[in-house]
Amino acid sequence: MGDRLGGSADDYVAGILRGDRRSIARAISAVENETATGRAILRNIQRHLGRAQLIGITGAPGAGKSTLVSALIGEFLGRGRSVGVVAVDPSSPFSGGAILGDRIRMERHSLAERTFIRSLATRGHSGGLSRAVVAVVDVLDAAGFDLIIVETVGVGQSEVEIAEIADTRIVVCPPGLGDDVQAIKAGILEIADILVVSKADLPLADKTELDLRFMLSVRDPSARQPAIVRVSSVASIGITELADSIDARRDLGVGKRGIGSRARMRRLFAQEAANLLRRRMTSIESPALDALCDAVACGDIDHEQASLQAMRLVMEGCR
Repeated sequence: MGDRLGGSADDYVAGILRGDRRSIARAISAVENETATGRAILRNIQRHLGRAQLIGITGAPGAGKSTLVSALIGEFLGRGRSVGVVAVDPSSPFSGGAILGDRIRMERHSLAERTFIRSLATRGHSGGLSRAVVAVVDVLDAAGFDLIIVETVGVGQSEVEIAEIADTRIVVCPPGLGDDVQAIKAGILEIADILVVSKADLPLADKTELDLRFMLSVRDPSARQPAIVRVSSVASIGITELADSIDARRDLGVGKRGIGSRARMRRLFAQEAANLLRRRMTSIESPALDALCDAVACGDIDHEQASLQAMRLVMEGCR
């Protein structure tokens, strides 16, 4: 089985396992575009997964996520680790491709032997992540990278989707959040394993840290309490401490892919099933589905019953 780039799934898998950058890049393109070769690659690398430490970094646009990722790449390379990065960018309104702003900020690391940086477009997918992220992470995991960092596009509370795939979740909070901390505490702050106060050399960083600590103090004491780390990527403040916090989770056995994998896989199955159902239900011609829509409009059936019937119709291939 080959693809338009001229490689077979077996060729790509062999290249991935030996860390060949060209094979990795082409395999990622195949899985991102959901080709038959891409699907075969994903099947064939499953037995080689579970070795990478998967870090998710999220936070509002402008929080300094990309600069932080660049600093972390340098820190972990200095510790002798290999690092893969998946940077989820907004889609270009013209081509649908990634705008590549995040990768430009990481350019100084892009050619390092022990790094691989890939930007993916959201392509309209909500939740701050591209649908292809999990597949691309699997390719990088099979390629043997010690750490894989996923940086989300930065769209607010909906970015809780990062919790579904990352073992260590980092939420970046820039100075000056103020009352906004309280406003978003039920969203992305709730998923954090580590809270990062970015741009820590700015005057409002002290207040932001105090706000975060107050927010944690009024939470249920039995809830997981994230660490708080102040960093300034530009001034090289706190990067070592943040990397130490990430490594501490790995050393405790909670920063490695595979922990709680069945529960995570069920959530991923549910997410992908919803995506597949949405694509098929909105793209196929079906008199039976049209009749079901008319029945809902007339009040002959409620939305829940109609949704169940619609799922059955799609699974049966519609009529």
